[in-house]
Amino acid sequence: MRAMDLDLRELLTFEPKGGVIRFGGQRALLLDAVALGILRKELIDTLGLTAARGILTRFGYAHGWRTAESLRSEFPWESEREWQIAGGRLHMLQGLVVIEEPDRSASAGPAPFAEAIWHESYEAEQHLLHLGQADAPVCWTLAGFASGYLSFANGREIYCVEDRCRGAGAPACHLVGRSREEWGPAIEPYLKFYDKASVDTALEGVSAALRSAERRLRARQQELSRLAPGAEERSGLVVRSEAMHRVLDLALRVAKVESTALITGESGVGKERIARLIHEESPRAGRPFVAVNCGAVTETLLESELFGHARGAFTGADRDRGGLFEAANGGTLFLDEIGEISPGMQVKLLRALQEREIRRVGETRSRAVDVRVVAATNRNLADEVAAGRFRQDLFYRLRVIELRVPPLRERPEDVLPLARVFLAETARRMKRKLTGFTPRAADQLLRHDWPGNVREVQNAIEHAVALSAGSRVDVEDLPEELRAAMPRARPTGRTRPLEDVEREYILAAVEGAGGNRTRAAAELGIGLATLKRKLKHYGAASSASGAKLSPAGSQPPASR
Repeated sequence: MRAMDLDLRELLTFEPKGGVIRFGGQRALLLDAVALGILRKELIDTLGLTAARGILTRFGYAHGWRTAESLRSEFPWESEREWQIAGGRLHMLQGLVVIEEPDRSASAGPAPFAEAIWHESYEAEQHLLHLGQADAPVCWTLAGFASGYLSFANGREIYCVEDRCRGAGAPACHLVGRSREEWGPAIEPYLKFYDKASVDTALEGVSAALRSAERRLRARQQELSRLAPGAEERSGLVVRSEAMHRVLDLALRVAKVESTALITGESGVGKERIARLIHEESPRAGRPFVAVNCGAVTETLLESELFGHARGAFTGADRDRGGLFEAANGGTLFLDEIGEISPGMQVKLLRALQEREIRRVGETRSRAVDVRVVAATNRNLADEVAAGRFRQDLFYRLRVIELRVPPLRERPEDVLPLARVFLAETARRMKRKLTGFTPRAADQLLRHDWPGNVREVQNAIEHAVALSAGSRVDVEDLPEELRAAMPRARPTGRTRPLEDVEREYILAAVEGAGGNRTRAAAELGIGLATLKRKLKHYGAASSASGAKLSPAGSQPPASR
């Protein structure tokens, strides 16, 4: 799980006819922002500015602390860092504020522990509406939330101070977070709003109210899946990985020129979709896009298919017929699986590309064509040239510009965005009401290597939609080969401790064996006693922290 994987469509669950609403597995309420603004005004009018600010700041702190505690135990975070930064993402999904990372390239001095620019703050909006412009920043609850979340997540007190605020006349709100030591004397005026005794009391009440709900939430599997809202839909393609962003950027540049392009990559990675993108973004977009799979047509038929034929050229040719080059005139001709064509066909294709003219089968005259050719192959054409199976001159004519589309196993960040697109499309087509994946199903999708790439994802999702009996796709709905997938290493930017990797693998093996420890031990190649000892150790470690086989929260740090 990454912070950017949190998505409102799957965090929020509710019955359309009414009832309990849950956000991230916890009960949530829909409150009107104006009503919250009125409450703020009542607190200020009744208790005074300082007391009201203290109450709202401590409320925000308690909310942030509890949110960090809950997120840590409920979701399988890819790294500690992802959990630590998830609070800001969650705040955006709740509609409280829009967060922007500041540009510190020109900033002087050391970078703060945390920093953010806030747009559309509901607190600033409501303060302006009910109380007018203030003399000082007014996003007290939001600052308190950030302080509470970061304090729990980092195991030490972090204080977030808003030094610019839209409620005080600034164009946007600006927040800086530092530890107490880093703040020094500058934090003293704000400490009264973080009175620890009051915070502890508030947290005890909140914890008691949520304890039973958390037990029920742990009993069922996590209610989140791993979408990457950071994924973009660019020209009809859903991408998140940096590798695919580079491919699309190159494709968009290639689209603006007339050069022949060669798209390489394994079967099913979406080479034809990239070819269509090049056409759709090119000056030829208003003209035809014609595709042909060269590997699916015999040599004699392929020549007729591409160049056309005259009447009587061969048995069955009862009329003149234009080929695909002529059909694509003014547009783009996509030659898929170009590595499959025969040596004889390679010569004829090379001539058509060089001379920009074709000759129909059975004719003696040539016809000029204006076609931009984009070819694709899952073979390594350089190796084919070296082996003498592909003409070198044709290879260089086709590969003026090469775009390599990486397989899904090299860009796992794209798996869930693609899966969700296919889920929405398939559910709509099958008229099924499915809202997403369970956390277990999403995690299982990320475990699979996807040798069939995007095409395999699409087929697997169709299988799951057809079999799903609930409102979300679960592990049991996935094809057998996906259900059997074991955890695999994922790039996290750092080396994970071996103990964590072993633990994850052993727990997955037990789960894959349906809880049968004897079978799991045999599959792992270890003794049953060893397996039981390790599981006992994992259970004891998690029990000490109050979570089910995962680290969980503790109580807030002691009062100063």
